[in-house]
Amino acid sequence: MTHLPNADHSPSAPVLSPGRLSVVGLGPGSPELLTPQARDILERSQAILGYDVYIDLIPRELLAGKQVLASGMRREVERCNQAVDLALAGVDTALVSSGDAGIYGMAGPCLEILEQRGALDRVDFEVVPGIPALAAAAALLGAPLMHDFAVISLSDLLTPWERILRRIDHASQADFVLVLYNPRSRGRDWQLAKALEVAAEHLVPETPVGLVRNAFRPGQEVSVWTLATLPVDRVDMLSILFIGNSQTRALGARLLTPRGYPLD
Repeated sequence: MTHLPNADHSPSAPVLSPGRLSVVGLGPGSPELLTPQARDILERSQAILGYDVYIDLIPRELLAGKQVLASGMRREVERCNQAVDLALAGVDTALVSSGDAGIYGMAGPCLEILEQRGALDRVDFEVVPGIPALAAAAALLGAPLMHDFAVISLSDLLTPWERILRRIDHASQADFVLVLYNPRSRGRDWQLAKALEVAAEHLVPETPVGLVRNAFRPGQEVSVWTLATLPVDRVDMLSILFIGNSQTRALGARLLTPRGYPLD
């Protein structure tokens, strides 16, 4: 990682010609699913910042000749400040997220940093959408999201666990299809089982569940289970889970949640 010199974060720091700051969604990881708009922004940017795993998803030709700043997990605020520093210094900068930058991505913290530093009107800021992980994974399963659904992250790093459980409880009681991000990790190996237990209070054991790992990346896995048979140990942070509603049914290796169109 390249280290930037300490910058003056005060709102009064003089700026003559700020650059553009683009928060870019890379999609699920396959170069074929990187949108033309995102590719164009990455080509035109002078600096590209991101979590090192996501930087590795960018085609090498788009990084050539650029200032590339890659850093590890839990350094989101640092990356946002670096991106703002570069933009205020006149550098056209791309801050990347996997999936869509506005869904559990970097768009939110970056806007907060711009607000905190009084730079909202001093930086040409934009969010470049990407194909979200839930859309990519749903496509591999068929049509699990044809009706109303709720997306919930099981990571309790920024959200209290009891609040997460309440959301699962209310959403499953309301018969939403549930999409679970960050379902299980080495350090969070018990929360998924508890979340499924809460959902099971409102759902039958035969409720279909889709498990997708590494959607549109090497090692892709797609499988269909039920709420009662889901192998929790096979779920990790590279996985997304789809828990059907009362109308969802399994069609072999696919899931269908009917929208209700009359077919006669």
